[in-house]
Parts: sequence; C-alpha cells; structure tokens
Amino acid sequence: MNLLSEKQNPFTEQEQTSALNRITWFGMIINFLLTILKFLAGVFAHSQVLIADAVHSLSDLITDLALLIGVRFWNRPADSDHPNGHAKLETMITLFIGSVLFLVGLGLIKSGMNSIHDIISGHPLDQPGSFALVAACISIVLKEWLYRITRQCGIKYRSSALIANAWHHRSDALSSIPAAVAVLGCLLFGKQYAFLDPVGTILVSCMILYAAFEIVRPAFSTLIDQGIPEDKVEVIRKEVLSFDSITDVHKIRTRPLGSGRYAIDLHIHVDPEMSVRKAHHLSHEIQDSLCAKNSEIVDVVVHVEPNILDDSIIEKQ
Repeated sequence: MNLLSEKQNPFTEQEQTSALNRITWFGMIINFLLTILKFLAGVFAHSQVLIADAVHSLSDLITDLALLIGVRFWNRPADSDHPNGHAKLETMITLFIGSVLFLVGLGLIKSGMNSIHDIISGHPLDQPGSFALVAACISIVLKEWLYRITRQCGIKYRSSALIANAWHHRSDALSSIPAAVAVLGCLLFGKQYAFLDPVGTILVSCMILYAAFEIVRPAFSTLIDQGIPEDKVEVIRKEVLSFDSITDVHKIRTRPLGSGRYAIDLHIHVDPEMSVRKAHHLSHEIQDSLCAKNSEIVDVVVHVEPNILDDSIIEKQ
C-alpha cells in the first residue's frame, strides 16, 4: 500500500515546484547583488572580513542553483524504478548545501589566521572604510528578511532543502554582524585596532561551521536510513495494539524516505483461525489509522502472523 505525498502534503507537484522556483530565484538575485556589494566594499574599503562575507554570499548563489536544479527532480511522483518517490534527492541537495557551507567556513578561517599571522609578523593591515560598514548593515537586513520568507515557504511546502537554504541565508546575515562590529571598531578606535577585521572573519567562520553542522546532521541521518526515535515507535506500538483483534506487535522497522517522511514495516499476531479476508481488511485498517494520525508516516506494510506458532513456522522465520 503506497500512501505517498497526497496525504502528507496538500499541494500539487506543480504548485510546490513553482513556489520553490520563485523564492529561490528571488534569493539568487539578492545574493548576486550582495556578493557584488560586499566584494566591492571589501576591496575599496580595505576590509578582509567583508571580502570573506562576500565569499559566503557567493556560496549562497551555488546552493540556490543546486536547489533550482534539484526541485525539478525530487517532486516527481513514484514510478516503477522509484516506488518510494524521489524525495531523497532533496536530502542529497540538503547535504550538498551543508557541505558547501562547511568548506566555505574552513576557507574563511584559514584566511583570517593568515591575516593575524601577517600582523604578528609586522605587516599591519589597512584600516577599513565606512563603505564596508554600510555594506555589512545592508546585508544583515536583507539576508534576515530573506531567511524569514524562505523558511516560511519551506515550512509551508515541507521542503527540507528550502529550509536548509533559509538557514544558509541566516548564517550570512549573522556573519555580517561581526563583520559590521569589526569594521565599526576599526573606524572608532583607529588603525591600531585593524586586527579586529581578521578576528571578525574567524568568528564569522565558526558561525558558518556550526550552521553547516546543523544542516548536514539530519540529512546524513536520513541517507543512512536512521529510524524514528524509540518514543515514537512506542506510540506506533500502542496504536496498533489498540485494535481488539491483535494480541501482539513486533519487528517495527522505520525507514526515512526524505522530506521528513517515513515508511514502516511491522508484524502483528492475530487469532490463527482468522480468515484471510478479515486479516487483509485488518491490515488496511492499521495502515489507514497510522497514516491518518501520524503525518510523517506515508507507507505501512503489515505482516500478519498467527499468535500460536508451530515449529515449522518458527524455523521459516
């Protein structure tokens, strides 16, 4: 019994794809403009932290592009080659976004450490100009706004990749805060505080690495088929045992299908004299009940067994 997407999500594939394309294209335009603004501010205002922030915005462009490509595939319905649908493609895109973010964070840490080494070696940095501060403040406002509307869209259309991309936007907004503080400190206290610029770069990088970890962890868990928590398994067990005809339930196995959806495989014990017709009807009742009460469950396979097993049946199992 396959109960994919219709029960889980009220939106059609076309509606989802159209909405995700719109918000992602809008984000790409904002990221492109911010990348140019921050890079120019970094170059002309002599701010390394703004150049690092521009690289972060550039990475947003890469993940936006990955989303635009991926959304064309993961919303496709199940077919003979992919009976569980294509939702794990979204998980792979999510993992890609987190991986790009992680690499960006490592690169920026290296850049900041190199600048600190130059200062210690007697090569002072130039003092950032006010243009860098203005660019950082614009980035904070625009990227926080972009985070909010992208996350709202991701929640509405139940897209983990879009929510991950929203957090990428927020990490860019947060990274601009220490950038703005570092530039402001240099402007207020003079060139001798230019070291705040690379220190801010390293702080930005640590925030990026944390955001990458939070994105990668659940995506990786899905790809290795990590089941749902034991407390949720127990809820499923109690729900199945609530049927009068069932004396026991065991071998409950869950498997993620992507986009927060799960398939379940379980075994039930019933009266050995129960007819095949009644057992078949009972299994469908269990399937319908679990899917109706647990929105993340979209497919259930029920194995029916007699509650008194003879030796031959035990040997076969």
